[in-house]
Amino acid sequence: MNMKLELIRTYLTNGVNGELLIDGVKVCNTIELPWKENQSRISCIPEGEYELTKRYSLRFGWHLLLSKVPNRSFILVHAYNDALKESKGCIAPVSVLTGEGKGLRSRVALQLLLSIVYPELEKGNKVFIIIKSKSNEKNN
Repeated sequence: MNMKLELIRTYLTNGVNGELLIDGVKVCNTIELPWKENQSRISCIPEGEYELTKRYSLRFGWHLLLSKVPNRSFILVHAYNDALKESKGCIAPVSVLTGEGKGLRSRVALQLLLSIVYPELEKGNKVFIIIKSKSNEKNN
């Protein structure tokens, strides 16, 4: 059984804030760079569905990698607290939003997310993230 995460974005001038949901339940908030036409290293990535895989690096420790992002590579879900200062286009889970593209306790939020996603991947299940805009949300 595949797991699907939903990232619902709010686009702001200095960053993108989001809510990350699993089965409609909020796991954490997210922060990203502002939308700048998918330009490498200065823009968040396009909305869409991407597969997540486990990744480890000395710089970020254990985190997640998004697959097949159009015209981009190494788009990660890793810890940071200020998109404009620390991001090159990746997604950071945060515990609390503090401004446009800013938040607090990113490592705590990342560990919570990994504690949910990694067991699914270890069972051989696929995990996907669906990124969409809050304005596209339908009231069910």
